[in-house]
Amino acid sequence: MGIINVTPDSFSDGGRYCTHASAVAQADALVAAGADLLDVGGESTRPFAVPVSAEEELRRVIPAIISIRKKYSLPISIDTSKATVAHQALGAGADMINDVSALRHDPAMIELVRATEVPVVIMHMQGTPGDMQVQPHYQDVVAEITAFFRERLSWLQALGVDCRRIILDPGIGFGKTLAHNLTILKNLSALASIGQPILLGHSRKRFLGDLTGKQVAEERDIATAVVSALAVAQGVSIVRVHDVASSRQAIQIATAIGAA
Repeated sequence: MGIINVTPDSFSDGGRYCTHASAVAQADALVAAGADLLDVGGESTRPFAVPVSAEEELRRVIPAIISIRKKYSLPISIDTSKATVAHQALGAGADMINDVSALRHDPAMIELVRATEVPVVIMHMQGTPGDMQVQPHYQDVVAEITAFFRERLSWLQALGVDCRRIILDPGIGFGKTLAHNLTILKNLSALASIGQPILLGHSRKRFLGDLTGKQVAEERDIATAVVSALAVAQGVSIVRVHDVASSRQAIQIATAIGAA
């Protein structure tokens, strides 16, 4: 999954793809590098990010989705927690909803999910983007994330949602310390054993800089690619990354070695 942030304040590439032309150019680059799907987002969810209105989010994402859909048939995901944004994005050509709030932010989102048949990503987050990195705490981070996902799946099933279209994201960096992130990455196979596809959003995140000393986000693509390969080896279905080429190559080599 290639990332297209049409935002002015995302932690890695904020402001770089805010125009229609630059968003499409990034889509071109990601597709050329081998992206299987694209994730378009109009609101930053970095730590301490300031929320934006639905109107502003729509202004950012809808023209980009329309323009990308005109050029490409590959799946497009809308990264939003707002039902009105997701609804209009689906109408503009998106095929998938990626909700970092796990359908908890906007009560109308569950009605949209029930009314459609698109895949939906639900992510684990302790707190909100505004406070999630203020002393996150767990007794057992993997067990608590697993319990959270099982509760969400039971809730969705009770509402008549076909859970075969639900994708789980453990939320690397969303209310987690470095130690929490590493524990999650070590135990991805346990999360995969829940039986749902797993999406991992680790690309260029701060914990990689803490481990490597690379404090510039764009310099963390090698570290990102290593994690991508290790994640896929543990059963992760989708890796959400800024630099598709490096992660794709790492996965190809790791897969070849594993199959040898």
